Amino acid sequence: MQTQPVDPDFESSPDAYTVRLDRFTGPLDLLIHLIKKNEVSIYDIPISLVTAQYLEYLGIIEELNLDIAGEFIVMAATLIHIKSRMLLPRPDASQEDPEEDPRAALVNRLLEYQKFKAAANLLHEREEWRSAQWQRPDQRVAEIAGEEYETEVEVDLFSLMAAFKSVLDRAKQRPKVAIPGAQISIEERMQQLLARLSETEACGFEDLFSDAHTRQDLIVTFLALLEMIRTRAVRVFQAGMFGAIRVYKRGRE
Repeated sequence: MQTQPVDPDFESSPDAYTVRLDRFTGPLDLLIHLIKKNEVSIYDIPISLVTAQYLEYLGIIEELNLDIAGEFIVMAATLIHIKSRMLLPRPDASQEDPEEDPRAALVNRLLEYQKFKAAANLLHEREEWRSAQWQRPDQRVAEIAGEEYETEVEVDLFSLMAAFKSVLDRAKQRPKVAIPGAQISIEERMQQLLARLSETEACGFEDLFSDAHTRQDLIVTFLALLEMIRTRAVRVFQAGMFGAIRVYKRGRE
């Protein structure tokens, strides 16, 4: 089996490895993701709910050692400040000069950011069309997925993190068993996952963690997947918004 080349600057130790993705997204993207996930209006954000969920993601971001975690911490402070202002008694709306909604500035930022992202995505799609790269799954992928195949979209980082959070939550319900053994490196885990994908062509996201028995193993597996996405060793697609996620190995370029 041919192995994927390893970046010379790549650190195989999970503690030393910092996630850097070429198409990384920031705190505003996470807020938009949560608004869509909760199916709420951007003009009436349930700030307590969104803040609680945001802080859960922040915990994962810090544990994974993402390189821009500082930006997310600043937004977390902003959300907590807005939440505290929302808890204060509101002045009578009938007054001549009612106080501005504490969420107004954040809503305006999100709306402007969505316009920017829409324009950037349009340019990106045109570039994809010209370069014939990052295509949607072809007929071979559809055959792998089976008769129930439906149009898939490329997965964003926060959808992956949401799926990973579900894996971590389920792992907490397992009986705790002491399993001795040496910690596997990210580099070794990448080779294991690529070997598995060479045998199956495609794999469900949660299946990648089937042989991970400890929280550290789960984290190493997820970091290995992010590194494979960054190096374009795999493609990850989702059946519609918040649908099942599948991982496909790329052919060698």
